Amino acid sequence: MEETLEQIQARHRKEQRDLVARITNKKKSATKKTRKGINDECAELERQLKARQADEVARATGPVTGKEEEEEEEEPQDEAVDEVLSERMQNTSIKESEDGAPTPPTSSPPPGGGGGGKKRNRQKERMARRAAEIEAAAAKAEEEAKDMTDHRGLERKYMAEVFVANDLVEKDIRPDGHCLFSAVADQLQQHGIPLRGGGGGTDGNDGNDEDPPYRIVRKAATGWMAGRPDDYAPFLEEPLDAYLAKIRDTAEWGGQLELAALAARYGVEIRVVQDGRTERIEPPPGGVEAEKTKTIWLAYYRHGFGLGEHYNSLRKKA
Repeated sequence: MEETLEQIQARHRKEQRDLVARITNKKKSATKKTRKGINDECAELERQLKARQADEVARATGPVTGKEEEEEEEEPQDEAVDEVLSERMQNTSIKESEDGAPTPPTSSPPPGGGGGGKKRNRQKERMARRAAEIEAAAAKAEEEAKDMTDHRGLERKYMAEVFVANDLVEKDIRPDGHCLFSAVADQLQQHGIPLRGGGGGTDGNDGNDEDPPYRIVRKAATGWMAGRPDDYAPFLEEPLDAYLAKIRDTAEWGGQLELAALAARYGVEIRVVQDGRTERIEPPPGGVEAEKTKTIWLAYYRHGFGLGEHYNSLRKKA
């Protein structure tokens, strides 16, 4: 059943309130280093929402003709909303009057009050009410954000303490879905451990010379898991072959299973620094033999990146 125009507008108001709250949270957690990227991301989210909503309204209302067209020429349909969204989402402040109090928003002139006999613009009035609702929702979201726990700040604080205690410096890894495998590849290369060859997968193929490092590590992990299905299949909710194909051939995120497989495949201990603790993943008996087990370090962020969970490589200070 198709939505009515009123239902579409109600949904749009909720979507805009949700977006304002989401952007407020993102900008609250921004640092000097990440602020530009977050601002760009927020601007793009705003642009996409406005474009989609405008298209939905246009399809619901159809072409405008006659007197309605004359009224809409007086002011663009989304002008009031644009003013509020751009003001809130770009972190600009409401102008203050001379006595220090916020200047109240300018309302539309009352209908029917003027010598020109200007006709009432009902659509403009609806948009003004909609803008006022967004304004109120944005103010409420900002107020609620003040009392929110700064998970990102707490996570960073713990990370910094561990880095200092272990003489580690962070190597930023691109957040592209391959971050776990790229971080492991960087650590292995720092320790002089070959990415290919050795006790890898069942078919002895951990990639070729044209593969980027993260792809070689993906293939090493899936090759190891494929050769030992009883160790990994019980932890999956889908067939092992289908799961391994995703890990090997796409940008599917890696996790605990892949870390365990890589620790066994390369004969290393993996230490993952994360919020509140450092996890150790040791190679199991029967894994790749090494004269001395080496330790590689990863940083795992749950809150620090706008796109979600992320791994960085942790190198020893030179």
